[in-house]
Amino acid sequence: MTWDIAGMGAVASVGADPGRIFEALCAGRDGRAPLRVFDPSAYRMRYAYEIDDRPEPGRDEPGRASRWLGDAVAQALRDADVDPGSAEVPVLVGTTLREQRSAELWWRDGTPFAPRDLHFDAALRSRIPGASSFTFANACCAALYSLALAGDLIELGLADTVVAAGTDSLSESTYGMLDRVQNETPTAARPFDVGRKGMVMGEGAVAVVLRRTGTGSGRVHARLRGVGVNCDAFHATAPDPAGIARVIADAHRRAGVGADDIDLVMLHGTGTQLNDQTEAEVLGALFAGGANRPLMTAVKSMTGHTLGGSGLLSLVVAVLAMRHGRVPPVHGLDRPVPAADGLHLVRHRAATADITTAQVNAFGFGGINAVAVVEAA
Repeated sequence: MTWDIAGMGAVASVGADPGRIFEALCAGRDGRAPLRVFDPSAYRMRYAYEIDDRPEPGRDEPGRASRWLGDAVAQALRDADVDPGSAEVPVLVGTTLREQRSAELWWRDGTPFAPRDLHFDAALRSRIPGASSFTFANACCAALYSLALAGDLIELGLADTVVAAGTDSLSESTYGMLDRVQNETPTAARPFDVGRKGMVMGEGAVAVVLRRTGTGSGRVHARLRGVGVNCDAFHATAPDPAGIARVIADAHRRAGVGADDIDLVMLHGTGTQLNDQTEAEVLGALFAGGANRPLMTAVKSMTGHTLGGSGLLSLVVAVLAMRHGRVPPVHGLDRPVPAADGLHLVRHRAATADITTAQVNAFGFGGINAVAVVEAA
């Protein structure tokens, strides 16, 4: 089946809506800055891709992931010509950390935060009273899993319109964990560069309105052709090439496309040693000898790793790339890894291209994988 993408909303370190995010990415502007959310002196890493909306430097507040989620969903509904105040829609939210940062502030500083607010429902209903939210924690693939489930709800006749979304904010415990487990100390996200040193966290939220084809009256941004998901459970952190190859094949089968139909690949591209190497090898084998060599880019090079919402953010960028005929570059990619020699990575500046079909990759810890295929409306 095919579903209409009727509305989009997003908030990230480089912009407060999809249009501004896309323009920043095409201009090569990243959101990297010295760490502001907590004292960096305890950590080797000193940088992140934060949304700078706190009341004052060095003072954090709870509920930021929920607030951005409300912003992104409201943007997407308005973009779909739906009044957020009167919308009655299911909202499927993918996340990695939920409101973990809020729990940290409550535990450490005594900042008021009720357990019920760990669920996004109350915050969403304050902005969209008719929303009914469901939360899914599927690591870095969470938002694309939500997108797959949104398509299932429509296909099963349970809804005509569904919002798929994702959100995450930095938490100190996760930042500290990454600081300890990564062998080197990254100062920036540099996917597919030989000098990459690891993942750097980002923040943000994203949402899309998915509709049964032909049921809306407004603009259709693009069409979702299919989403493949799997969990190969290969290793806690190391990706499995076979599991990734299978999920790409599943997405292509569901979408009714082949490798030669893909014009653009939105890479997962975390900047870690194993993830980039594995993704490059799998894609190199997939597109080797084909008639078409798709453009490829990785937006985490400018947004950082926005965790649960990252796959859906890449999808929004892919849709805008189709509309505007431009593909943002992989920021900071000076020397591509040898495994990427045969890949058409966009480097140094935005590329101009006529894009009809895009593949969006998301691969997470524990072997959780998701791939979406979208086409121009």
